Amino acid sequence: MYQWPEELTMIRDAVREFVDKEIRPHRDEIEFGDTPPYDLLRKMYKTFGLDEMARAGFAKRIEREKALAEGGEMAQGPSGPSERDEGAGAGMMAIVPIIELCKCSPGMVTAMGVSVGLTAAAINAKGTIRQKERYVPDLLSLDKIGAWAITEPDSGSDAFGAMKSTARIDGDEFVLNGSKTFITNGPYADTIVVICKLDEGNPPDERRVVQFILEKGMAGLEQSPPLRKMGLHSSPTGMLFLDDVRVGSEQLLGEDLDAFSGRGGREASKATFTMERTGVAAMALGIVERCLELCIPYAKDRVQFGKPIGEYQLIQLKLAKMEVARVNLQNLVFGQIEMARDGVTPGLAEASAMKLYAAQTAMEVTLEAVQLFGGNGYMAEFEVEQLARDAKVLQIYGGTDEIQIGHIARALLA
Repeated sequence: MYQWPEELTMIRDAVREFVDKEIRPHRDEIEFGDTPPYDLLRKMYKTFGLDEMARAGFAKRIEREKALAEGGEMAQGPSGPSERDEGAGAGMMAIVPIIELCKCSPGMVTAMGVSVGLTAAAINAKGTIRQKERYVPDLLSLDKIGAWAITEPDSGSDAFGAMKSTARIDGDEFVLNGSKTFITNGPYADTIVVICKLDEGNPPDERRVVQFILEKGMAGLEQSPPLRKMGLHSSPTGMLFLDDVRVGSEQLLGEDLDAFSGRGGREASKATFTMERTGVAAMALGIVERCLELCIPYAKDRVQFGKPIGEYQLIQLKLAKMEVARVNLQNLVFGQIEMARDGVTPGLAEASAMKLYAAQTAMEVTLEAVQLFGGNGYMAEFEVEQLARDAKVLQIYGGTDEIQIGHIARALLA
């Protein structure tokens, strides 16, 4: 694949027009105010029928699962061509809004992705049919907002080793205690997948990692107001506090404790990380494309020492490097589309390589964009200031650059 296919180009143009007309006018409200992004995201979903498409796609998949569970015949198995085609189509459809939204508000993509992607994907991957039917359709359509909670105040990159949140068995119930931080959608989430350790009286290092589905309003669950942060202001981030939250086995993801034996819980969480990391390439592409859209006319119009700054070689070098970055990121995204069409999922090391390159590239380009704008680039009035702040988090969330390097190196040396 070397260029955007016609159908995706048409979708891109329509989404771009929607962003310019319906979202960009509200940019200040969601970036510099306290307006959550969810109503705007829902409007986009309804405008393009993404909510109905998501529900219809889920209904087909769940019917196949039910037939398989009941021993029925399935013309195409759960991983057969029909389902792969549907998944690839949905994946391609998702990439376009990610790129176009990132040109205006990368934080909205993060808020959307955690709900529609991480939270729904975690339940889809390990949940029972009952759990999927109860939670997933509302998450995929954005009728409900989801959060995926693994990070804790003392366990950033060492997510499992330093994890202190626990679940203790008490009769027919589990009792959850602990806290989570830096949780995207945390302040407003309706459905929360919480990762913690099962305390069976054994040392923390030997405890199983387990996952539970919690709901807003549960006794003992507190969701903090949004935290202030450097960037991604349109993506609400908060803390979660678990104080003797009591849940039954129906809230245990998969409703089978044996599924979390050994490294089962860790591997399930890592699979979710892989999805998160591959999405960074599309986000970075949108950010870099927007930098070019802003920098090229500015370089033509901004006059210094009697001529447009675009005539100076140092400025030309910046623009040329931005274009090289755009081409490389676009090719990464094209590769993801091709893999989705073939039903191929990248491994953890490959996803880490994508994220590492995309995040570093987005950061480099946005800083050069700020430099090209000079003093104007440092002011909030000019978009490159926001893009630079937002790009930085791509090197942090979903695993820092240092963590990605470790995954890549270990895979090479294995």
